[in-house]
Amino acid sequence: MKQRVHRTDWMALLSGVLFIVLGILIVTRAITDWLVLGGVTVLGLAFAGFVAIIARVVRGK
Repeated sequence: MKQRVHRTDWMALLSGVLFIVLGILIVTRAITDWLVLGGVTVLGLAFAGFVAIIARVVRGK
């Protein structure tokens, strides 16, 4: 019986980690400026997208 290979969805994984960390920072009031929060969110999603693109290129698909 052949096993299926489940590839890691890097965009989903890193986006989930980003939102969990941002949620913790908001709850603990470590970030109170909404402009900084928006910037960190955009940069974090851009980084996750970049990693997902690089992973896809390395995989060859």
